[in-house]
Amino acid sequence: MLAIRNLLPPLIIPGHVAELYEQAFPAEERRNLTAQQTLLNTGALRLGLLENSEQFAGFVFYWQLTDFVFIEHFAVSPGQRGAGIGSAVMQVLEATHKKLVLEVELPHTIDAQRRIRFYEGLGFKAYAFNYLQPPYQAGGAPLPMLLMQKGMPPEEHTFTKISNEIYLEVYGC
Repeated sequence: MLAIRNLLPPLIIPGHVAELYEQAFPAEERRNLTAQQTLLNTGALRLGLLENSEQFAGFVFYWQLTDFVFIEHFAVSPGQRGAGIGSAVMQVLEATHKKLVLEVELPHTIDAQRRIRFYEGLGFKAYAFNYLQPPYQAGGAPLPMLLMQKGMPPEEHTFTKISNEIYLEVYGC
């Protein structure tokens, strides 16, 4: 049975989460572990451990913002993939948080196209406006991404409000 166990501060990122985080996301698409740890312990960033039959199945790092949840990083363990865990996790999140937002790479690779299809299959829709993910590392370049939502209006003013809040609260810019 799938469960999401939310860890509360003070906490140390478990080793298996840190390892999967670094494997699943390239350096330019994630914070270093020290910065991630600091945000978790201020209570701004939240960590949900994914457990399938009491076995580690992955994680979700997310932010509860003004009126939506921003899913910043979400990964399923390689050995647990293909079992419907990703879909089940998103359904659990949607049941408790009606408005969800996330970033996904532009559809320039097979993997990015697969991720977009996965989220679209769950009812997410991409905003039709340009979005840049601010750099996680000093001196890094912003990354063009798609901002996808579920339960939010598709209009440009909503996109602008959401992206501005993400820039301020998540990226500090």
